[in-house]
Amino acid sequence: MSKPRYWLIVPAAGSGQRMKADCPKQYLRLGQRFILDITLSCLLDNAAFAACVVATGPNDQWWPGTEASKDRRITTCIGGAERAESVLAALDALSDRANDDDWVLVHDAARPCLHADDLARLLTELKSHPVGGLLATPVADTLKRTGPGSHEVEATVDRRDLWRALTPQMFRFLALKQALESAIDSGYPVTDEASAIEFAGQIPCIVEGRPDNIKVTVPADLALAGFILERK
Repeated sequence: MSKPRYWLIVPAAGSGQRMKADCPKQYLRLGQRFILDITLSCLLDNAAFAACVVATGPNDQWWPGTEASKDRRITTCIGGAERAESVLAALDALSDRANDDDWVLVHDAARPCLHADDLARLLTELKSHPVGGLLATPVADTLKRTGPGSHEVEATVDRRDLWRALTPQMFRFLALKQALESAIDSGYPVTDEASAIEFAGQIPCIVEGRPDNIKVTVPADLALAGFILERK
């Protein structure tokens, strides 16, 4: 049996409406670089991937101006309206090259602060795992639950066994593809790759990661990401 290869998928078809910007959040700049370029660099410069597929939006006008568009390791495909559809489109784009047991890492386009040590730990701890898993960090804040449509607190939630899911998330090629197809066909809400794997009846493993692996979602995150990157 051949040694499994590693493939990278970065879904980048979202519009990032909460940023209230003139372009999708992955094309905002930190310093002189697009967030997407920083994100791809922190992965491709620190692990041996066979190739990378970036799923872009059908009307993406910014990709040709990126550093990544000139990187021969990277190809693109047209993503979907939802994250799961974009990841599945990228898996389809790899289907003639990837083997069933190859590993696929999926990472958020707007998560540029991944530390090389976390990536190395994920690859090392999961390389022999039967399912795969994800980076995550323990929930540190006190959690409150309110009633439907209310701001009145019903209860304080026990946080001891709760984790904040991060990316990359790492699963076998065929298992991930089948899990996404099944979840989408069933109308199951897929918020990340691990949730699709769980829906398929498998149990992902958590690898603890750094809490500064933030996702740029709202305007305040942009300054925080810049601060983190300056100190990496």
